[in-house]
Parts: sequence; structure tokens; C-alpha cells
Amino acid sequence: MNLHPDYLLNDVNEPSDIKRMSLDELKELATEMRQLVLERDAAIGGHVGPNLGVMELTIAYHYVFNSPHDKVIWDVSHQSYAHKMLTGRKIGFMDPDHYEDITGYTSPEESVHDFFEIGHTSTSISLAVGMAQARDLLRPEKHNNIVAVIGDGSLSGGLAFEGLNNAAKLHSNLIIVVNDNQMAIDKDQGGFYQGLKELRDSDGKSPNNIFKFMGLDYRYVADGNDLQTMIDAFRDVKDIDHPIVLHVNTQKGKGFAPAEEHKMEYHWRDPFDLKTGEDKHPVVNGYNKAVMAELDRQVNAGAPVVAINAAIPDVFGLKEFQKKHPGRYFDVGIAEQDSITTAVAMASAGARPVVFQNSTFLQRAYDQLIHDMALNDSPVVMIVRGGTIANTSATHQGSFDISMISDLPNIEYLAPTNVEEMISMLRWAIKQTDQPVVIRQPEKTLLHGQPSQDDYSTINYDVVHHGSEVAIMAVGDFWQLGEEVCEQLKNKLNIDATLINPKSVTGIDQHDLHHLAENHDVVVTLEDGNLSGGFGETIARYYGPTNMKVLNFGAPREFADNVPLEVMNEWYHLTPKQIVDDIEKVIHSL
Repeated sequence: MNLHPDYLLNDVNEPSDIKRMSLDELKELATEMRQLVLERDAAIGGHVGPNLGVMELTIAYHYVFNSPHDKVIWDVSHQSYAHKMLTGRKIGFMDPDHYEDITGYTSPEESVHDFFEIGHTSTSISLAVGMAQARDLLRPEKHNNIVAVIGDGSLSGGLAFEGLNNAAKLHSNLIIVVNDNQMAIDKDQGGFYQGLKELRDSDGKSPNNIFKFMGLDYRYVADGNDLQTMIDAFRDVKDIDHPIVLHVNTQKGKGFAPAEEHKMEYHWRDPFDLKTGEDKHPVVNGYNKAVMAELDRQVNAGAPVVAINAAIPDVFGLKEFQKKHPGRYFDVGIAEQDSITTAVAMASAGARPVVFQNSTFLQRAYDQLIHDMALNDSPVVMIVRGGTIANTSATHQGSFDISMISDLPNIEYLAPTNVEEMISMLRWAIKQTDQPVVIRQPEKTLLHGQPSQDDYSTINYDVVHHGSEVAIMAVGDFWQLGEEVCEQLKNKLNIDATLINPKSVTGIDQHDLHHLAENHDVVVTLEDGNLSGGFGETIARYYGPTNMKVLNFGAPREFADNVPLEVMNEWYHLTPKQIVDDIEKVIHSL
């Protein structure tokens, strides 16, 4: 049901429809669209502040330019909600029954006005440069505008600088809109943003102008939340015959006081109450609290521990650590590559860096994982969150970290099943200095247990229950799934299965694997991640020359896109019943 049949937005089916509107109508449209962002995000969660801040910029773009002939590329694309409303997808914001029909990011499958699936940062300028180069080579007569919109901290990523460097080589139309809202997820970090501040403070006239230094034309817009100002600015640069940076000062969270005052908290929100601002389903992350308590204990005990993250402190509860130990807290901005390489250097100099990474964002630092951390065998400690099969956008899949990291030499990747085991692993990782250690923080229910070892230099599997015929190896977050499978095997097939906590996805316990063959016919691996190159394949490879049957359960090599978790579990045969049925088929074939 359309909750707002009286909104002007009802008359907008294509961007061209707003070109007939008056300035007052366009301002009313911006007010409506802000309300729709708030209602949708409050109901299902989403990016609040980034989208509220670009309403005028987006409306002005579509008022002046001619999409999709003219092309706009939204960096990260988490600020594209208004763009979606104006390009035929308003139902996904006006009708709660259709909130889930659209993604929170640009998607060519949804609209001809979107050109890439984008959910990670700093890519827009390089994408725009590539489109401009192809246009000039293949269709120079088209004279279409190509616009990149980057901001919200994205300029701290190295790829953005690479894109700017190559943009300066163009001799044709390219418009780079720097949406300067003085924020990333948390506050902007680094000297580059001091340069942006100087430009803001001088109305764009400071000689300390990196864009001009790189050979790019430059203009400054002091009030990017004034609609007429933005229309005029876009009219001035439309059809320009060379690359230009349009530096636009905007307010993140514009129009919603809580988002203006608490910018980090409202960057992205789980469902919340619009009146009170309170989370509808508050979650206390016990793993975060335990990790912060352990780091605090380590510092107080004299360990040279430092915490490093790339602009996502709230994901790990790091603001508490920053408050207690500001000199030991480092936020490198949206620059995962830098966080890894900096940690390697710190470790080599005697510090004990603990790097906090999100699984999906860690992909950006793969070269540094290989060349800097693994090759140098540097004793960096890393904690990875978000490593799970989840009902998120295809742009934010966290299921690739096991296969991504376990392929690399020298790195020990540990997968605790409970909070006590995780802290035991963290203590060992900080104490040891022989190799890089990564710990995969559980994402599901907080579990408690007793660690079976406190030195993980050699992995000893924890055989929690000794059985026969079938052995279940349940990795990390899939521990409870392993328990359920064992129970159903007993009830349905009268099989007393062995249950094993492997504790590591890289190190194997050859002793336990060897002795399983004495009274087991089938080994089953359960991992909350991508099967290709994962833990299960490691076990299957070990048993390859033997008669042991190995079944691997996890995610196939694909991008899921906003698929409900219960649906994916059915697709991937990750329900206890399906797993038991698959085991039964193998047993009957023996």
C-alpha cells in the first residue's frame, strides 16, 4: 500500500518528469524523499545520513542532465536512494510491501540508469575514467556527460587517487563531484581532509589544492544543500570539454536532527523507532565486549598492544578502547590496504598490532595480505567480523574470507566456537611472535565453553563427542548446526556421530584425521562460508588417497543478492534435515 498517495513523487516515473517542476515543487520533492528514506530505513535498516545529505545534489543532477544518456556513477552507491526514487523505483520507498524489492545500492538489473553493482568504496572515479575513455574511442559523436559522485570518506581509498591521477590525462568531458560532508563512517581521517577543510574555509580559493596540482580543473560549491545553487553549478559544468572537480559542501544527515547530531550512529542503522531513535531490536555483542576487555587488560599489563581499523570502529565497539587508550588507537580511514601494511611495520618494530577488519572490506587488501603480511611472516593479529553467509546485498558478501585467507602461506586462521575460546586464541596470538594470526569472530549466538588448549602453535582438534561411522567437523559459527545434525543422525538413523571442533581453517590435526579412518566411513564438514578453496576442501584433499567419503556443506561459488537466510539455507542444503538426508544417501551407497 502506498503510504503517501498525495506526494509529488507519485508523478515522477522517469528523471525527465522533474524537469517540468518549479523550484518550490523540487524543494517539496526533496522533503518528501527525505521522509521516505527515514521511513524505509526505520522499517528495514539502511544508510540514513549519506542519503539525507544528497537530496538536493541528486535532484539537481537529474534536473540538469539527461539520464541515462548522461551517466552518473555513485561511489559506494550507498547514497543512491534519491537517485533510485527518481529513476522508476519509488515503489520501493513508498510502499512497505515493496521495501525489500530494491537493493540499497546501484544495480544494472534494476534500472538502465544504473551502470555498475557497487557497494565498496573509492571505485567511482576509475569507473568514470574508463567509461569516458571508451566513449571517446568508440562513440566520440555522442558527447554524453560522465559524472562520478564520490565522498563520505571514499577519497581516503588509494584507488580514488589512482583514478584522479588518470582522470587528468583525459581531454574530454568528465565531471568528478566530491561530496564533502566532512565524514566517513566516523570522522574523516588524514591530511587529505585537512586540505579539503582549507578549501572549504577559503571558499575554494586555497592554493593548497590537490586537484589543481594533479592537473584537474576545479570549482567549489559552498552550499550543496541549496537546490538552486546545485542546479546552477551543474548547468555550469554540463557538457564541459575537459575533466573537472566540482567540490560540493554538504551536510550529512540533513533534515533529521538525530542524524545531523550523531553522524556515525546514523551512517547506517538497523531498524529503529523514528520518534525515539532507539533500535527496534537492540543487540549487545558479547564478543565485542570480551575482546575490548581483553585488549584493555593487555594494555594495563604492559603489552605494547595497539588497535587499528579502517573507518569502522562501531562494528567492533572500538570507541570504548579509543576513549581509554587514545594513543594506542589508529583509524586509517577507508583504507584497508594501509591498515594491513601499517600493522606489518608496527609489528616489525615491536608493537603488537590488532587489526579489525570486516570480511567484505578485507577483499580490498588482498595484495597486502599476501605481499606484506604473509610473505614477511609478520606477527600481526587480525580479527575478522562479518565472515558469514548472510542475507545482504551481493556487494557485501562476507562468505569469501576463509578461502581468501586460507590459501596463503604462513597465516594461521583460527575459528573459535565460543567467547572463552576466542579470548584464549587472542591471548596466544598477541603473545606469540612467529606468524600472522587471524581470528574469525563468531556472528551468531553468544556461546560459552572451556578452551581445550591455550597454545595454538599446533592445532589439536577438540573431539567433543567420540562416536563412530560419521564424523561432523563444525567450524566456528556452525557449531550449533553440528550439534543439531548429530542429534538428528541419532534420532533418524541411530548413528552416534563424532562431533569435532577444528578450531582452525588452516592448520589441521593429522593425528585425529588419521585415527578417524579406523571407525568412520564419512566425514562431514560444516563451514559458514564459500566452499571453493575452503576448509572442507582441505579435509577432502587430505582424505583423497583413502576410502573415506567426505561431504562439504557451505555456500557455493556465487553472489547471493538480498536472499533471505532461511531461503539460502534451503538452497545450500544447510538445514539439519537436508544434511542428514545427504549423509544417509552416502551411507546407503557404501
